[in-house]
Amino acid sequence: MNTREQQLKAFDRLLTIMDELRTQCPWDKKQTLQTLRHLTIEETYELGDAILENDLEEVKKELGDLLLHIVFYSKIGSETNDFDIADVANGISEKLIHRHPHIYSNVKVKDEEDVKKNWEQLKLKEGKKSVLEGVPKSLPAMVKANRIQDKVAGVGFDWEKPEQVWEKVQEELAELNEEIKKGNTNKIESEFGDVLFSMINYSRFINVNPENALERTNKKFINRFQYLETEAKKLGKELHDMSLAEMDVFWNESKKFYQ
Repeated sequence: MNTREQQLKAFDRLLTIMDELRTQCPWDKKQTLQTLRHLTIEETYELGDAILENDLEEVKKELGDLLLHIVFYSKIGSETNDFDIADVANGISEKLIHRHPHIYSNVKVKDEEDVKKNWEQLKLKEGKKSVLEGVPKSLPAMVKANRIQDKVAGVGFDWEKPEQVWEKVQEELAELNEEIKKGNTNKIESEFGDVLFSMINYSRFINVNPENALERTNKKFINRFQYLETEAKKLGKELHDMSLAEMDVFWNESKKFYQ
């Protein structure tokens, strides 16, 4: 691995390249915080995909893309004298020191849960009116639900045992089933949301990341369905001309290859 000196040299090289691109490249010169935003979101999802695939070479590349965006935003901030990369780095360093008093001060913690509780309490002391202020409004709903539950648990608003949460899931399923029988569309949607929220809550208690779990199932389904399409084409058939029984043969075969 690279030494600290080599790491700093590499970062300095990136900063120099960014300076050059910002003054010489027509595309880079035109970019603003607003025009880069959607690209950054896209790069973040690409990093997430690489992590799920456990493709470390791709993880390295996507981290580079994200690092470029951080440097790019900082360069734009420096041009308006609002902030630069040193301000960004110093800002996060100060936050980390302040949020880890068990490392940089004399606070004692027993485990990870103590660290998380201290983190949320410190954020409130910093002036936040709610522990939920830090949950971005634009997060996908499943990720947002997971973050909401994680944050409120950090201040003690949580179930004590997994069994209690599972009972809540069963309760919400029963309520959903009742509204389906009544046929009230609005209440069905509301109860369905409650079921999802309670399932996401339960995932924390069984140490499962719901976003990762669902994406894993998405990928598994895609692979199995594409296997079905491929095998059907080998027989010269189109899926819409096949019966479900015929498709099930290939679907069941696909399970041997995609677990």
